[in-house]
Amino acid sequence: MAQETQPQSLTYADAGVDIEHANRTKQRIKYLAHRTFNKCVLSEIGGFGGLFQVDKKKFADPVLVSSVDGVGTKLKLAFEMGVHHTVGGDLVNHCVNDIAVQGATPLFFMDYLAVGKLELEIAEKIVSGLAEACKHNGCALIGGETAEMPGFYPDGEYDLAGFILGAVDREKIITGKDVQVGDVLVGLPSTGLHTNGYSLARKLMFQVAGYTPDTYVNEIKGKVGGELMKQHKSYWPIVRRVVDAECVSAMAHITGGGITENLPRVLPKNVSALVELGSWPVLPIFEHMQKIGNIEQPEMMRTFNMGIGMILVVPAKKFKKVQTILDRAGEKGHVIGRIVKGDRKVQYT
Repeated sequence: MAQETQPQSLTYADAGVDIEHANRTKQRIKYLAHRTFNKCVLSEIGGFGGLFQVDKKKFADPVLVSSVDGVGTKLKLAFEMGVHHTVGGDLVNHCVNDIAVQGATPLFFMDYLAVGKLELEIAEKIVSGLAEACKHNGCALIGGETAEMPGFYPDGEYDLAGFILGAVDREKIITGKDVQVGDVLVGLPSTGLHTNGYSLARKLMFQVAGYTPDTYVNEIKGKVGGELMKQHKSYWPIVRRVVDAECVSAMAHITGGGITENLPRVLPKNVSALVELGSWPVLPIFEHMQKIGNIEQPEMMRTFNMGIGMILVVPAKKFKKVQTILDRAGEKGHVIGRIVKGDRKVQYT
């Protein structure tokens, strides 16, 4: 009888997942997270769960505020350009802004990085961006998940998402319930698209206009890739000052849906927002995309932030105080409208 051939002994690495390589990668990036730790972090990177103790001296009656988000199709541009150090900041700053509108101080952040094949250099750049943004916003990067999934993501591509937890004293939660007719809308400038509208932006720039990331466009005074990859701005440093001064009735982070969809989310049922077009400088990137695609104004306003990344709803009697706070912080604020009677919508004039 012929001798039976023993089947080859397979390993996880044969399927495309190298556990030893993944462990080495995690050790390399662990120190980046450690740089964001503070006395409230009670765990180490690598445990099953991250432990964090809320500072009782800072919060008398803390309410936890959370948010989760991703970077979206902006990552497609990051892959093409080989730029990976800014997307971590995009993610953290987006999440920080989401909880800042309720007056919450960011406490800690956790990330989820899913890849087809784990590449140490790319992972380190991503986590470096996450850690740098956490440090800037005063929160700790206490852990996350790195999932290597060959066959699910093409080599060289990944997805990035994150979760943030913050806290605010119960009596200081900003809900929008105190918004009144006559309140002033103060818009804080964005740096660009931030992390929204990239599916349309990529179609306009690369398919309709036929640009490449390296194309220099006079109308936007820069290269297409550089303009589209500008990092999502964190408004927490200035929002914290305005909140501490008790000068806002509501705040809206202008993300997907633009001013049209986001501002009504923080308004009570008996009012609307009257926004004056032309009251702030629209960034050239938006004007150029609108021209390329012959896009109608309502579509632009409900897709992109149009140069306004955060809106403060300020009682008229406190407007001068807010203006002083912004001036001292070197932050430009534009009066873009006011609160009027209505049914929780945005009206443009």
